[in-house]
Amino acid sequence: MTALLLTWPGPGSINSMDMSQVWPGLATSTQTWLIEHNGEPLPGDILSEILTVTAGQRDPRWWAGGSHEGETQLTDQAVDWIDETANGE
Repeated sequence: MTALLLTWPGPGSINSMDMSQVWPGLATSTQTWLIEHNGEPLPGDILSEILTVTAGQRDPRWWAGGSHEGETQLTDQAVDWIDETANGE
C-alpha cells in the first residue's frame, strides 16, 4: 500500500490570500471590529472567522503570528491596509 502525503499550499501560493482578498469574506461586524481596534491583538472569534475565510491558511502578508504574550497579531502591512480601507484610500 502506498501512502499519499498531502501538503497545504505554502505562503505565496495560488491558494494564499492577502487582506484585500480576505476582507470581502468577513462579516460586516468583523470588519467594523478590525477598523475600530486596528493594530490590537485579535480575539479568538475574529481570528476564527479570518481562518475560516482563508481555509486555515496563514499568509505572511497579514499573519504576524503570536506575540510573546500568546496573542495573535496582524502584520504592519495588514494594519496599514485596514487603515487605508477605513479612510477610503
